[in-house]
Amino acid sequence: MMDSASEAAWVGLFSGGKDSSWALYRALEEGLAVRRLLTVHPAGDSYMYHVPETRLATLAAESIGIELVEVEPDDFDAGAAVDSGAQGDAELEPMEAALRDLSADLPLAGVTAGAVESDYQTSRIEAMCERLGVDLFAPLWQRDPRALADEMLDAGFEITVLQVAAAGLDESWLGRTLDAAAFDELERLGDEYGVHLLGEGGEFETFVTDGPHMDRPVELDYGTEWEGSRGRVRVTDARLGDPEES
Repeated sequence: MMDSASEAAWVGLFSGGKDSSWALYRALEEGLAVRRLLTVHPAGDSYMYHVPETRLATLAAESIGIELVEVEPDDFDAGAAVDSGAQGDAELEPMEAALRDLSADLPLAGVTAGAVESDYQTSRIEAMCERLGVDLFAPLWQRDPRALADEMLDAGFEITVLQVAAAGLDESWLGRTLDAAAFDELERLGDEYGVHLLGEGGEFETFVTDGPHMDRPVELDYGTEWEGSRGRVRVTDARLGDPEES
């Protein structure tokens, strides 16, 4: 992916979810030299980051073949923030610190991000990139959600729902594969309940178990937890499958 060790490198902001995975995939397709992936593991609910099962990013990165840098919960505490804006700013600090540390080892060209419509996240990432003097590659930004969903499926993304937290999404969605029929149903739920087709408002979270950028699929064993109006997958085992299955 790099012609030279001295070539400016890109860092993929990466959770393993569909949006960050699509941003990474598109960056690789564009020939950007992505040399690192960066995953933040929030300790609890987060305004800035994908939350459930972020440890799966380790397996995804191994399958993709790009070194993963991880920011641990002990590296930051945004819980004392007085409002959502302050919490978002506090949550961004460890990511920015990690990128500054990386820049000491390799010249940074920019970062990839999977935001679709969230000004809350994107404005903060843009400001961070400006402070760092690097570019932002955000190929999902302000794209039509259904067009993006169809492109992901057409490319061969296999997407599993890990968490739901919205009216209209019941326990049956946990562990469900997002295929064309599922996106059709999400469109109907959007009309009825306002569910965003890609879960941009936190309605659901996902993990990409396979795709064209991955050498091996990620296989999951899991149980589910349901709390009446929201629930999540609890992964009990995860492993890389046979390369021929990818």
